[in-house]
Order: sequence, then structure tokens, then C-alpha cells
Amino acid sequence: MSATLPAFRAPSAFERVFNRVYGILVGCGLGFSHSYLLQVRGRKSGRIYSTPVDLLELDGKHFLVAPRGRTQWVRNAEAAGEVILKRGRSRQSFRLRPLSDAEKPGILKAYLDAFKREVQRYFPLPAGSPAQAFADLAQSYPAFELLPL
Repeated sequence: MSATLPAFRAPSAFERVFNRVYGILVGCGLGFSHSYLLQVRGRKSGRIYSTPVDLLELDGKHFLVAPRGRTQWVRNAEAAGEVILKRGRSRQSFRLRPLSDAEKPGILKAYLDAFKREVQRYFPLPAGSPAQAFADLAQSYPAFELLPL
């Protein structure tokens, strides 16, 4: 299988509108229990940007995966080194630990299996594929472990 995926998979106009509306709902405390509003400082502007994300909880650890690739939130988070997850009135700050490509296959599998309805279209493998099948794709999907500040 070829692992040539674009570095960034842009959202459609509908997805941009949906993310904005869903982000407002999550910011108010509504939505799925795994949905959070990720807030990160812009690497150039210094402005706070927000986007809804699905938080993967696995073995007592928290992970963020960017199914669209190197999005703006990924670039900003890498530059800032930390993010805030907001849900309603709750805000938690986290330091990011980028995962190595060797660590990603199990996380990518768990992420796709947990959120297949939302993210299957961004993966060339079907949910339920074995973890080793994700090894060739690991470099195309930024992933982070969240460590409390």
C-alpha cells in the first residue's frame, strides 16, 4: 500500500461551517463526551484559535490525533508546546509530547476504531485494521500525548 497522503487534507465548505457550529456547542458544554474545544495560540499572530477535537483516552493517557494531517492547529500547537482543552466552563492546560512514528500505529488504530464515524474518510484503511497496518501511514498523521501542566 502506498503511504503517499497529502500533508494536509483541507475541509470542505460544509465541514468548515459544521466545525464552527459544533465548536460553539462544545465550548458551551454540549456534544459528545470525547469532544473538546482545542484552544492554541497562533504561532505568528499570537491570537487564540479554537477548533473542535476528539480526545482519545487510552490506558489512562490522553491523546490528540490530527486526521487531516499538518493542520494549522497542529503547527500552532507544535510552536506553542501547549494547548487548552475547553468544554463548557472547564478548561485544562496540557503540554504536548509529539509521538514518534514508532509509537503511532496503536494510537492511530485506537483513534480510528473509536471515532470511525467522524474520521474514517481521512484514513485509507478501514476501522478494525490491525495496528501494524498503520505503520506505513504514521508519518502522515501528527499525534500527541497530552501531559497536564
